[in-house]
Amino acid sequence: MKHWFKYFNELTVNELYNIYHLRCLVFVVEQNCPYQEVDEYDLTAIHLSIFQHNQQIGYARIIPPKNTHADVKIGRVVVHPDFRGKELGKLLMKLAIEKCLADYPEKDIKISAQSHLKQFYQEFGFKTEGEEYLEDNIPHIAMKRSFSLHQTI
Repeated sequence: MKHWFKYFNELTVNELYNIYHLRCLVFVVEQNCPYQEVDEYDLTAIHLSIFQHNQQIGYARIIPPKNTHADVKIGRVVVHPDFRGKELGKLLMKLAIEKCLADYPEKDIKISAQSHLKQFYQEFGFKTEGEEYLEDNIPHIAMKRSFSLHQTI
């Protein structure tokens, strides 16, 4: 298994296709949720991909802070359906958090988590912020990992 981090302008056409294919497979088709999956954040994000035998099996993106007062964000965390149950979600989060710590050591990390995954993200030090809300008809909760926890990953 291998992984890489790349900015949008570093992605090959095939890499970009694989990312969008996996994200749409899960977030649009599997979750039966028609929404604008490809968005403007892709252009500035750091893209994390995990592969096995040249097949994309996991993905997450890191959205850099827009200014000095903003937080870094992790989103679009996804594991290919055929590879679930192998703790790849944990590996994705560990790699994404480590990248955030390396590139943005003084920043809190925010996520918009599907509510049923709240406990999963709590294992990484994320705490809920506010009330549950609907995003694309799926219950979500805002969560944040304080930069003061950055030494514990």
